[in-house]
Amino acid sequence: MITGHQECAVPKEVYHKGPQVKEGMQYGEYVNNQASSAPTPLSSTSDDEEEEEEDEEAGIDSSSTTSSASPVPNSYDALEGGSYPDMLSSAASSPAPEPTPDPDPGPAPASTPVAPQPSKMAKPFGYGYPILQPGYQNATAPLNSGVQPSSTVYSGFQQYPQQYPGMNQLSSSLGGLSLQSSPQPESLRPINLTQERNILPVTPVLAPVPNLNLELKKLNCSPDSFRCTLTNIPQTQALLNKAKLPLGLLLHPFRDLTQLPVITSNTIVRCRSCRTYINPFVSFIDQRRWKCNLCYRVNDVPEEFMYNPLTRSYGEPHKRPEVQNSTVEFIASSDYMLRPPQPAVYLFVLDVSHNAVEAGYLTVLSQSLLENLDKLPGDSRTRIGFMTFDSTIHFYNLQEGLSQPQMLIVSDVDDVFLPTPDSLLVNLYESKELIKDLLNALPNMFTNTRETHSALGPALQAAFKLMSPTGGRVSVFQTQLPSLGAGLLQSREDPNQRSSTKVVQHLGPATDFYKKLALDCSGQQTAVDLFLLSSQYSDLASLACMSKYSAGCIYYYPSFHCAHNPSQAEKLQKDLKRYLTRKIGFEAVMRIRCTKGLSMHTFHGNFFVRSTDLLSLANINPDAGFAVQLSIEESLTDTSLVCFQTALLYTSSKGERRIRVHTLCLPVVSSLADVYAGVDVQAAICLLANMAVDRSVSSSLSDARDALVNAVVDSLSAYGSTISNLQHSALIAPSSLKLFPLYVLALLKQKAFRTGTSTRLDDRVYAMCQIKSQPLVHLMKMIHPNLYRIDRLTDEGAVHVNDRVVPQPPLQKLSAEKLTREGAFLMDCGSAFYIWIGKGCDNNFIEDVLGCPNFASIPQKMTYLPELDTLSSERARSFITWLRDGRPLSPILHVVKDESPAKTEFFQHLIEDRTEAAFSYYEFLLHVQQQICK
Repeated sequence: MITGHQECAVPKEVYHKGPQVKEGMQYGEYVNNQASSAPTPLSSTSDDEEEEEEDEEAGIDSSSTTSSASPVPNSYDALEGGSYPDMLSSAASSPAPEPTPDPDPGPAPASTPVAPQPSKMAKPFGYGYPILQPGYQNATAPLNSGVQPSSTVYSGFQQYPQQYPGMNQLSSSLGGLSLQSSPQPESLRPINLTQERNILPVTPVLAPVPNLNLELKKLNCSPDSFRCTLTNIPQTQALLNKAKLPLGLLLHPFRDLTQLPVITSNTIVRCRSCRTYINPFVSFIDQRRWKCNLCYRVNDVPEEFMYNPLTRSYGEPHKRPEVQNSTVEFIASSDYMLRPPQPAVYLFVLDVSHNAVEAGYLTVLSQSLLENLDKLPGDSRTRIGFMTFDSTIHFYNLQEGLSQPQMLIVSDVDDVFLPTPDSLLVNLYESKELIKDLLNALPNMFTNTRETHSALGPALQAAFKLMSPTGGRVSVFQTQLPSLGAGLLQSREDPNQRSSTKVVQHLGPATDFYKKLALDCSGQQTAVDLFLLSSQYSDLASLACMSKYSAGCIYYYPSFHCAHNPSQAEKLQKDLKRYLTRKIGFEAVMRIRCTKGLSMHTFHGNFFVRSTDLLSLANINPDAGFAVQLSIEESLTDTSLVCFQTALLYTSSKGERRIRVHTLCLPVVSSLADVYAGVDVQAAICLLANMAVDRSVSSSLSDARDALVNAVVDSLSAYGSTISNLQHSALIAPSSLKLFPLYVLALLKQKAFRTGTSTRLDDRVYAMCQIKSQPLVHLMKMIHPNLYRIDRLTDEGAVHVNDRVVPQPPLQKLSAEKLTREGAFLMDCGSAFYIWIGKGCDNNFIEDVLGCPNFASIPQKMTYLPELDTLSSERARSFITWLRDGRPLSPILHVVKDESPAKTEFFQHLIEDRTEAAFSYYEFLLHVQQQICK
């Protein structure tokens, strides 16, 4: 028997050794008789369907007209890689299939469609493409009333009444868009940074709009989903090198959308060479042929695509929703499946050592699960399971028919096996009462435990075996360093080294156990999400690998304790609500394609790169962000536009295979000034932050910091070389780059990269994990918080949200000089809110908003605003609620009194001021200027 579990109300059986459990269907196996199953058409976008709209789009390679008779590929790479019907059989056997274009088709006569010629060897992408200008001649199609409409159904999209512009119009309109031939745009206005004190705008910085004509602007992808660091793409790599700016894409592919065109069709139209999905930026040569905007291949328009069920007209393929929307979602056919769509499967792996029980997280977790059990994404097939562990591993038999849950204990952690593989993951609805009984018992089952060891590694090995047959999501809750069995870790943190100005060690993993396990999980379509609730060092640098490489998420709650740190417990409860109920996509892959001449070379985020450009995502969630670096391999002189397309293929929680496609179009420019005019400074800083994390781990933190400073020095120096009569005493930047030095300084003071402070190693590593996985909109608040004065909120300029009036106070500089002792200020740091109350703040505000009679009576640790029936309270709470909406992580609110010890953390975020061993903003500008003048 295992000591310390006598209080357990659940009957238990102890297993010391037993037969090895036979593992289920291996990754890549497929049930062939499922190949012909067709998806259910959507007639409208219901709430349930909208929940899945975010989940799916991975860019899989199938036929342009899907066919249930085609052979089934045996890997995701074949699916998304590039084969069409007459070539699927050969694609199935090749390890990494590539598109197979014509050997050398040459420019085709306008009247003759280019037919694909199967070739014996797959050519590299871009081989033998003719140099064709994107030209658009839209012929008016005669309506043919004799044609039977297809069974295509659309849902949830917006109609564009305007006639779609031809590409010949686009080229001519773009011809005059060179910024140098027109009056100088605002983005190129030179600014002397050392003299301009107030460069921070009073409203949030918006993404720059690409310099396209009105129709293309209207059709382009939302920057919230897809944006580029440069909205004007340099014609050559030499021009990009001159500009000294990073080129890359920031993606938020599965974000929650209020409107999304969902398309069910027998025909998913794709380029027969590069497999690009048809999109608003293709060229229709005539009503029967379209030219791909990425590789310029001429493709036939399938018969079904000629009919538009929205207008009930025939012969206007350019008015189909796929060609009118840059973000769409397709319901995919069986050609996009390697096996029948998996059910939603959730496994919870819980630390129940003494440390964990004392922290009290089991109460919060059990209560959250009980409240949200019916809201877990899924259908009638949804399955759920539980494991707990200390020095042994405990499984729970929840099979329907039992009178109560049954605990099965495996004590041999060196040779883990599943005691009863068939009853540990059960149908949520059939076993709901037993699941509720277990969740009600869990918080008290281990109350008097004396077990201090943690066999996390063996527990994960068991979880892998349990999940392998289906795939799904494993949620791991851990409170300490793993100390037993495979994957055990030793403390690597030396507090004396924390404040070292140069060397910060142990940013990488101590063992490859967790990475290897994550890759095994990824291969079986299982993602591992880590919740680290720790009061001591737990080596997050090693543990994080289990989530990084399996496309999981990482949640971190330092100093977690239900009684001693109630705000952390409240945060966990709110985070769990979002985590348990948000949309989820299973067995996903994502591919990013770009116009011929461009190439991608480094990806950032939580995933496994299955081939050169295919990201394996066992799970995808709406809070996941990605980044990719680009280079220009061939001159873009023969085109005026380039496009990027990301395709995310996934299985929705309801068991539908879906593909979400985003397409972004940007102009090509030939002058350095135009490149600078199109900088998206926030996208650039987020890409640089990702690159700096990689540099910190592969080289050193010092190297990463130097590289960030050099990015500012090099770009402003290169810009300065374009200005005549430049004074050496001035630090000049174009308006588009005016915030660049400020944001880089903010990065240098961020937990991930700062020096000279006692930053705990786990805190630093977690900040790096966030940089690598957060979408831009959330990452920017973490890098450069927003500061608002809130003791004078008015309705002037307020916005109306769901019958609520939300004040819009102006943004303030992050400097103590903006704080007045008579005011109250709110700082939004993304994952935390601080309300700083000045010593002389008006007592009316303190009473109306905080519910305290005066400054002296404000508690030292206040973490909420009371609901008071006053106008000031209503305005303040309305504003904070509005800021909170849509956050992946619930921010903790800290009320900070002037002169209280807690203000240290608040002041660390005032990045324009001098801090311990770090420049003020003005000093940093002088340093940059000095480096440029060297």
